[in-house]
Amino acid sequence: MPHPPPIRGIHHITAIASDPQANHDFYAKTLGLRLVKKTVNFDDPGTYHLYFADEQGRPGTVLTFFPWPGARRGRRGTQQAVATAFLVPPGSLQAWEERLGLSGARVETPTERFGERRLSVFDPDDLQIDLVEHDEAERIEFWQGGGVSEGTAIRGFFGVTLCVSSAESTARLLTQTMGLTAQKDDGGVLRYVAAGDATDPGRRVDLLVRPDEPPGHVAAGTVHHVAFRVADDAAQEAWLGTLRAAGQRPTPIQERHYFRSIYFREPGGVLFEIATDGPGFAVDEPPARLGAGLALPGFLEPRRAEIEARLPRV
Repeated sequence: MPHPPPIRGIHHITAIASDPQANHDFYAKTLGLRLVKKTVNFDDPGTYHLYFADEQGRPGTVLTFFPWPGARRGRRGTQQAVATAFLVPPGSLQAWEERLGLSGARVETPTERFGERRLSVFDPDDLQIDLVEHDEAERIEFWQGGGVSEGTAIRGFFGVTLCVSSAESTARLLTQTMGLTAQKDDGGVLRYVAAGDATDPGRRVDLLVRPDEPPGHVAAGTVHHVAFRVADDAAQEAWLGTLRAAGQRPTPIQERHYFRSIYFREPGGVLFEIATDGPGFAVDEPPARLGAGLALPGFLEPRRAEIEARLPRV
């Protein structure tokens, strides 16, 4: 079977939160991301689905949340994505430490991985967000309306850290099936890089190998799934066949209004998605008004009054 077009990196990452207002305030006001879509969980329209990204919601910049008020706190562990890393300009971590300190967020001392300085901060639900300095940030546009200066602002994803009890099967899937390239090992962390160039954010997947750590529990403050990007429907169809041939069990294609998706659980237990780049977030709102109102797909529009009455104000 011919190999399908290469995966260029992360499309989006979806996590679980509790309070939607606290979630919005941290990502839009503290981190300076744009709320590009305020919609609902299509499978549970009584809860929001919030999308934070750059100005246009480009693939590689989109962090999404299902905020369930009162949701119990999850636990990080194996079979999970345990850290979401954003790309920031070189020399910006001190400014971020000061900004995050003023916000009251929990922040750890900066560390290094693969020679890159990173700062770990924890959102209101204790989700780990890493800010990583890299010169690639200087070649990527940023959302200028987020209240963060050009020399500091987030430029989309740097990558994601997956925690697995054993690396072999996950590494084989990432390299032999998904086409990522193995880089190097830094103290038990293995890095894999997707095709693309320095203007494609979110190309790195780090494997944190923890054989003695118990599985995590997915709930508030944890990542639900990691989505990788493909260009269009034809590429997604090709990947569906490739995954099946590799022994994976992907779902049928799901319509998500802003993209189309297939899901499968990689051998280490992390839920993966492959999502199309289009049609994008301007399909139901003009670019200047992204995230301004509650966006509903056509099949939920007849229930708008009921849905709006049930949702908390954000």
